[in-house]
Amino acid sequence: MSARAATFWDWALAAYARPGVPDACLSLQDDHGQQTAYLLWAAWAAPGDAVLATGAELARHWELTILGPLRQSRRALKPALPPVDDTARLALREEVKAVELAAERLLMESLEALAGPASSEARASDFLSRAAATWGDPPPPEALETLARALA
Repeated sequence: MSARAATFWDWALAAYARPGVPDACLSLQDDHGQQTAYLLWAAWAAPGDAVLATGAELARHWELTILGPLRQSRRALKPALPPVDDTARLALREEVKAVELAAERLLMESLEALAGPASSEARASDFLSRAAATWGDPPPPEALETLARALA
């Protein structure tokens, strides 16, 4: 990883468009309790341990109080909820989805503000592993390697 040319948001959008990245991120989030914006930020920013810990604290708070409840609400609005009108329910779901995305972007911009210069020889897999360990209860190494390979 060398000097960063794009904002973290732009980099993350491009990374998420790569084959395998969405599935790896969703697996890490849903199956292993990881916060994917934080993991992606660690791969992008290559932060030192103190900054990594500060980012984990920020992301953990944001996940618990903002993103998690929004995600839960969006998912709860996916199936039919009789007698609620389907068109109105789906429209509300799209509004919640837009707010969830805005919250994710604000977290990413806040994490970006914590980042210093990128390490010149940083490997995404190293920082994904360190970030997952800092987050707590790290997933199996192969789950992180799947994301690292998709990001490469």
